[in-house]
Amino acid sequence: MGMQRGIRRFTVISRVLVQHGLGDLLDRILEKEPKTKEKEVAKSLFPSPVRIRQILEELGPSFIKLGQILSVRADVFPPEYIEELKKLQDQVPPVPFTAIKTVIETELKRPLTEMFSEFSETSLAVASVAQVHAARRISGEKVAVKVIRPGIQGKIRDDIGIMYFFARRIEKHFEIGRVIGFINLVKEFERSIFRELDMYAEAGNIEKFAANFKNSEEIYIGKVWWDCVSKSVLVMEYIEGLKMDQVREIGAAGIDPKEIALIGLRSFSRQLMEFGLFHADPHPANTIVMYDGRVSLVDFGIIAYLDEESMMQIANLFLGYAEHDYDMVMAALEDAGLIHADMNLKDFRTDLKDMSEPFYGRSLQTISVRDVYDQLMGLVLKYRIRMPRNLLLLLKTFIQTEALGKILGSDASLLEVTRPYARKLLQRGYDARKLFRNLGRDLHTFATHLRILPKYFFDIIRLAAQGKHGITLRHTGFEESAAKLEKGLNRAIVGIVISASTIAGSLVLSSPEKVMDISVLGHPVPLTTLLGVTGYSIATVLGLWLIISIFRSGKM
Repeated sequence: MGMQRGIRRFTVISRVLVQHGLGDLLDRILEKEPKTKEKEVAKSLFPSPVRIRQILEELGPSFIKLGQILSVRADVFPPEYIEELKKLQDQVPPVPFTAIKTVIETELKRPLTEMFSEFSETSLAVASVAQVHAARRISGEKVAVKVIRPGIQGKIRDDIGIMYFFARRIEKHFEIGRVIGFINLVKEFERSIFRELDMYAEAGNIEKFAANFKNSEEIYIGKVWWDCVSKSVLVMEYIEGLKMDQVREIGAAGIDPKEIALIGLRSFSRQLMEFGLFHADPHPANTIVMYDGRVSLVDFGIIAYLDEESMMQIANLFLGYAEHDYDMVMAALEDAGLIHADMNLKDFRTDLKDMSEPFYGRSLQTISVRDVYDQLMGLVLKYRIRMPRNLLLLLKTFIQTEALGKILGSDASLLEVTRPYARKLLQRGYDARKLFRNLGRDLHTFATHLRILPKYFFDIIRLAAQGKHGITLRHTGFEESAAKLEKGLNRAIVGIVISASTIAGSLVLSSPEKVMDISVLGHPVPLTTLLGVTGYSIATVLGLWLIISIFRSGKM
């Protein structure tokens, strides 16, 4: 960061904080003596939601983007802050056409007239980091040209440096700063914003989605012209159609809005449970209903990946909810690392069930998406669950997708639409090839750890011998393991008895020699037959008992 530019920006930020009545807070951050007589105020003061939003808007594009990213973090901020941050809008004027023209010609190293026969000087859309113009290529195709605002990357880098400065000071001087983890929030912003500023990355995202939906008759992903892509410029197909919330116009075009809602829900399900890659910003302006009835997704600046393990966890979660199986839901949450040791699992399970049951069997039109989200985030805050960013993006996308369905008048249930995709994923996940691949990966990881284990062991012994560390062994916490081991051994013994009874019964019944008859209910029965049947009966009873106990334990 240029020293003078950085100082000027810092001065501007400080002035804005003071203007909004946060002078004492700033003094505390800068380790100055608070001006107020009540010095303790600055230690605990947290600005109101409205004031936070106003400050971010006044500080410009970088801080507006920061606020928009924080608006997803309902796992660390109370609902009133989240609702206010969601109101943050890109309130920036468009960049003049001459500046846009210069960026395009500099990045693509050609005059504009060599690439486009038409180019609209008026922007189609303006955001804090980029704007879009309509144009027509020399070859005749109508395109949308997305251009990063000139100079924005340098300004954002400068602002991120200042954000880190404030985040470190806030965590140092305020308990709430440490609880929320302001430094990690700035890191998350830094990762996200620079991906969004890279047009090569967005073009790659478009290509991935196009490949995933290449055989779809419902979803269409526009083309990218790679000869007109650079770090700051993206030329893509212009999609003719209607925004997804233009319900009256969609109906007037002879298209059933409810069918469009189903297409959106099916697309979302496939993204989650088939591709592991989902469009994380499906608001109406980014979801276009084409005049032939297909749906097109545009603006791939915010996408999220799910690895195979996460996809399986989500599938189990959806299926567990769809089938009222809370054991399955709890297992999926545990696998995802969302259940920690300090939680009261019994209370959490009860709260989760109390929250979920009222929504079963209801259509989108009878469910308040905000109520579901608020209740879920209430649980997250109550049990201090820290959510991974991709899962938060998934929840946001879930809400946006369901809200679009509601706007379109859909009476579909997202759980019902998702159920077959979840089942298919789970069936696919347990095929032999995948099991062996996972086994190979786990063996490789084990071998890696095994290779470095002797070094760690030697270091521990060396330090202990030098008197720098002591080694204390405590035999605690094994009671539960011993009980589980004893139960397992008992089951194994029962299994052996079952096998022995079955084999003995078979041998006795197949014996050609018949020992003396015994009267049973007035009928003579050979003793060998009676013993064989008795052996089979014992094996059957014990076998049924063993199977039932295993199923009831959930450890099949």
